[in-house]
Amino acid sequence: MNDVKIYFENETDTTIDAAILDNMKRVIEKTVAEEYDGRSFEVSVTIVTNDKIRALNAEYRGKDAPTDVLSFPMDEFDDTSHVEPLGDIVISIERAKKQAEEYGHSLKREVCYLALHGFLHCFGFDHIEKADEEEMTALADEIMRELDINR
Repeated sequence: MNDVKIYFENETDTTIDAAILDNMKRVIEKTVAEEYDGRSFEVSVTIVTNDKIRALNAEYRGKDAPTDVLSFPMDEFDDTSHVEPLGDIVISIERAKKQAEEYGHSLKREVCYLALHGFLHCFGFDHIEKADEEEMTALADEIMRELDINR
């Protein structure tokens, strides 16, 4: 049985619809069920402004520009059965809104995708190499499709 504890924090003036939060939770729970069945994790998801994510991006990645999502994985997780702290995900709501408009889909879809993308980074997925990017994108697309959170 999976136990996923998700801590949401909104550091912006934007109200995040409860349905969006519920769908972000579904995406994360589905990822654990598909990839890490029987394991328990906790993760935090923080919604921030472009200014805040820009500052974090500059501090931790040396890139003085806003981005859509940042992940801060904890140390590698082990194979024990206790709840494992996985890491922190930070999402810029301003970038999410802009990208949803650019891609022609809902804010719900964009925020859920960004949460999933960040969550996969916490598990060690990356997109530095093309093959790794393809694997990460395929898994994310499959999970989003199975949950009917489409473009």
